[in-house]
Amino acid sequence: MKPIEQIMRAAPVIPVLVIEDLAHAVPVAQALVAGGLSVLEVTLRTPVALEAIEEMRRVPGAIVGAGTVTGPEDLRGALAAGAQFVVSPGLTPRLGEAAVSSGIPFLPGIANAGDIMMGLDLGLTHFKFFPAMAAGGLPALKSLAAPFWQCRFCPTGGITQDTAPEWLAFDPVLCVGGSWIVPRSAPDPSAIEASARAAAALAR
Repeated sequence: MKPIEQIMRAAPVIPVLVIEDLAHAVPVAQALVAGGLSVLEVTLRTPVALEAIEEMRRVPGAIVGAGTVTGPEDLRGALAAGAQFVVSPGLTPRLGEAAVSSGIPFLPGIANAGDIMMGLDLGLTHFKFFPAMAAGGLPALKSLAAPFWQCRFCPTGGITQDTAPEWLAFDPVLCVGGSWIVPRSAPDPSAIEASARAAAALAR
């Protein structure tokens, strides 16, 4: 099993996190891990994101990656911060080649057949389907997955606790990405842990 597949199979949901206050990083990670979600995607959308990755890496049981990686510069920053995997919203040859060369588990974003074919050319078979709902939802992914039988997916974008089960019931889907688990307001660890526990209990 490829390292990225091991990460995708660790839990049914990968929380997609926007950390705006560094003080929130560790409490959020602790609550998520306690609730059964060990794989954490910290998006590079805030000035403290890379520091947050470093802090969260210290939480026992956490597997911390960088999301919203859009180019080699972001990739270098994520590697320096100790990210254990990287996720991108899309795929370009420049980013794909840099990620593959680095050896880090890489989950590039795709939205159409051309994106998937570019990934296959780079030796990649595991993808983030993004933005999942805006790109056509589950019917679109089913259409894409049919000719690309060897590929596996993590749909992200517009998915909720209520809609996640229908995605997870589709065989090529190994997990989903979700921002519903951790709101962008000041974190409530007990509420986050409860949301994580509910997400971790989703069947695949």
